[in-house]
Amino acid sequence: MKQNSQTLYLVLENGRVFRGEPFGAEGEVMCEMVFATGMTGYMETLTDKSYAGHGVIQTFPIIGNYGVIPADMEGDKPYVSAYIVRECCDTPSNFRSSGTLDSWLKSYGVVGIKGIDTRSLTRLIRERGVMNGMITKNPEACDLEALRAYSVPKDVVPSVSVKTVEYHPGNEGGPRVVLLDCGYKKSILDCFLERGCSVYIVPALTSAKDITALSPDCILVTNGPGDPVNNPTIIETVRELWDTGIPIFGICLGHQIIALAHGFKTTKMKYGHRGENQPVRRHTDGRVFITAQNHGYTVVPESIDPKKGKLLYSNVNDGSCEGIEYTENGSFTVQFHPEAGAGPRDTRFIFDEFISRMKNRRAGDV
Repeated sequence: MKQNSQTLYLVLENGRVFRGEPFGAEGEVMCEMVFATGMTGYMETLTDKSYAGHGVIQTFPIIGNYGVIPADMEGDKPYVSAYIVRECCDTPSNFRSSGTLDSWLKSYGVVGIKGIDTRSLTRLIRERGVMNGMITKNPEACDLEALRAYSVPKDVVPSVSVKTVEYHPGNEGGPRVVLLDCGYKKSILDCFLERGCSVYIVPALTSAKDITALSPDCILVTNGPGDPVNNPTIIETVRELWDTGIPIFGICLGHQIIALAHGFKTTKMKYGHRGENQPVRRHTDGRVFITAQNHGYTVVPESIDPKKGKLLYSNVNDGSCEGIEYTENGSFTVQFHPEAGAGPRDTRFIFDEFISRMKNRRAGDV
């Protein structure tokens, strides 16, 4: 295969090779390839910690057209392992832009490949399922055995979590929220602060004793990357916290971890839900919401013990579990992202439900 300095390759574990051009940082990288369907929000996608260990394929054909906007970042840096696009815009136009996507990715060492037929690549993953891939200049040297054996590291959640407790004050006398950080998004924090809550963000492996010492009115187990079963310490912490009677909520990975703490089961999806256009139905009234999502695992609906909880939301497209209402502590969880960032804000009312249940508990009604 003829090669030159302006050629880069994406090799999939099934041996399929896609030819493209480099952008972002130079280097080789191996990761799990997933696709995201958002037409906008690439800054939020790139900085979402839930994408750690993944190479993100953008299905929208042109990326980078509004440049780099630091205010839109959901984390402190990009967390994707690699970035795959059809076209990267080198001449962004936006009054908020501070530079090009190419230069920004270079500054953080994120390898990108452009000029890929992302439509064909996405269809392949939809048909066959998520695959590992390697971005390289030399596809003949790619070790397919090692590529097939790759998996997102089991300790990925602690690696992206905060390292020390962070405190964000809210209104005097307002609810106190503890975010058990598995890879939280800034928009989640913002949604609580906008509602007057004081927020403690604690590392993923914080003990139940240390969490309850903060006297929270509510605990939120956040989103994050990887397989939920690889977090036994956090699962056990949730079990211990459940016995305190404090309302515990979960978003995305947090939803899955809370389910596992109750003995429910999770499974890996064929290609997951990633993007800002996932329809979700609420079982209480049949109403459908368009939601932002980013996950490759799901709670098995049949595993939900009716004595402990019931299905609250389901995905309209495939029927997968999108939320659980628990019988104790006034707790519930959602698989989707109510904070959006980026995406529709149809379900931000869920934060108001969180706060309402916290206040009811304070008043002794829960």
